[in-house]
Amino acid sequence: MCGIVGWVDFENDLRDKKDIMQAMMQTLTHRGPDDEGMYVMPQVLLGHRRLVVVDPSGGKQPMQRDYDRNTYTMVYNGELYNTDELRAILTGRGHTFRSHSDTEVLLTAYMEWGVHCVDYLNGIYAFAVWDENQHSLFLARDRMGVKPCFFIEQGESVLFASEIKALLAHPDIQPNIDDIGLMQIFGLGPARPNDSGVFKNIRELPPAHWLLVTPQRTITHEYWTLESHPHEHNVEETTEVIRGLFIDAVERQLVSDVPVCTFLSGGLDSSAISAVAANYYRKTGKGVLDTYSIDYEGNAQHFKPTDFQPDADSEWIGKVSEAIGSNHTDVLIDTPALVQALKDAVRANDLPGMADVDSSLLLFCNQVRKGATVALSGECADEIFGGYPWFRKPEMIGANTFPWSQAIVERHDLLAPAFKHLPLATYVYQQYTDTLKKVPRLTGEDQHTHRMREISYLNLKWFMLTLLSRKDRMSMSNSLEVRVPFADHRIVEYAWNIPLAMKYLEGREKGLLRTAFKGLLPNDVLWRKKSPYPKTHNPAYLQAVQAWLGEILADNSSPILQIIDKAKVEEIVRTGGQSFGKPWFGQLMTGPQLIAYLAQMNEWMKVYGVRVV
Repeated sequence: MCGIVGWVDFENDLRDKKDIMQAMMQTLTHRGPDDEGMYVMPQVLLGHRRLVVVDPSGGKQPMQRDYDRNTYTMVYNGELYNTDELRAILTGRGHTFRSHSDTEVLLTAYMEWGVHCVDYLNGIYAFAVWDENQHSLFLARDRMGVKPCFFIEQGESVLFASEIKALLAHPDIQPNIDDIGLMQIFGLGPARPNDSGVFKNIRELPPAHWLLVTPQRTITHEYWTLESHPHEHNVEETTEVIRGLFIDAVERQLVSDVPVCTFLSGGLDSSAISAVAANYYRKTGKGVLDTYSIDYEGNAQHFKPTDFQPDADSEWIGKVSEAIGSNHTDVLIDTPALVQALKDAVRANDLPGMADVDSSLLLFCNQVRKGATVALSGECADEIFGGYPWFRKPEMIGANTFPWSQAIVERHDLLAPAFKHLPLATYVYQQYTDTLKKVPRLTGEDQHTHRMREISYLNLKWFMLTLLSRKDRMSMSNSLEVRVPFADHRIVEYAWNIPLAMKYLEGREKGLLRTAFKGLLPNDVLWRKKSPYPKTHNPAYLQAVQAWLGEILADNSSPILQIIDKAKVEEIVRTGGQSFGKPWFGQLMTGPQLIAYLAQMNEWMKVYGVRVV
């Protein structure tokens, strides 16, 4: 995993702009602490920060190769999981290789197939290739959006980077937000449209898209979409396919020249990944798998079961670790560190995020990085196989908006009087309906079945992307690469057409997965009720964020005061968030997290010098 930066300008000579490129690269040192490189030509600068995972000597970047009287130069952030198959195909087409790195295989794939190379890839990636003869830049992002890529068209230039902070290091790019950015922060946040960087004019290349920059024009193209068709397999056949795809995805993602571990919560998804990984380690002689889990100071005393979170993870983690024979480490987070890390999480994310859901992950990854460079995590199973409440609760299914974010009126009420005119509800509804227009229809599908397909699509294109973005920024801020086997596009394609009733086999959320994973895990673990990402239940956390936001509100220089209704937010602080009345986002961002989100918003505006324009 790495950080990439680039700058193309067909009108001006960029060779004397190396200091600017260096400054942009420097902001991404955390993504690539092991090495750096820069490619300098009159019309293009490419920068790279490297985290060594595969082939330390053979994967240096920017990587340049000559082919068919042309020169190609690439910077790449990601990992290919079908490197060996691609190398064999390309060798059969006459190509030779100097290394065993996936970087060289990816560059060679572009030399062979051009823009169509993405059709052959299984992996997570954002990469750019400069074609010397054509004077063109090709930029592509993986199908699910696991790896980030932001860009901006600035005058005659196009600039891109792995993170927003690298673009903002350019002296001509200002940290401005306009009405659209405000509506995204208040109406959608911490989610955002998949083509938006929130800051004015900064965009993100959407998942499954490529961008081509030439002297004549800049174009984007969506190279992969979901397709709806009847599901032809019965339950037994379906579970067999799912199990096979899943095991293959996990085993592919264990390939590395550096230490690999798994995150283990004791829930179905991470436990299944850990079980497959532990089995693979045993059969290949790699030794014992390392697993890691997170918990919070005081949770044992303060945890209270709810319908959403019926039990604590701790006893289940021990049960799974013992069953699979892993070398397990518990990471315990205390409240002061959790609160302090809210600020660090803003810097990692370049935006206000999921409050302690972010900061805890950041602290967790910091500890995991001491023992591993790569981790496998269970994200995306709930979005793909219907694990969330909004897949089964009628009032959430029928909500004519994003089902995890229904407090639109309450969100609008937090805006300062000067911004009350913003059509927040209209904007959010437009984002919602624009997404629904893209859902691939299946002829003859009844209304309810299509609605559940819409819910699935909304999850894949919005909720899952929010979690993937969070996972990338919090992990890579600690130079830790996290892989997500459930996001293998083959699994997503296959599961897309499985009827929801089959996914809810045995009347249980993710019942199909539970059935497919029989034999991998102890039976009680297999059928344990879903539990969400663990968060702190210590009342000291609420008290700490109340105090922090209270100090912000009492300071007349706090930048957030220009955009919020101070009286409304003071009431939120006083009541511990209960006056807001609804979750801010999903089920995890309730009162304490809303308070922290608003405090993070102020930190973001202050540290980044955000101006509302």
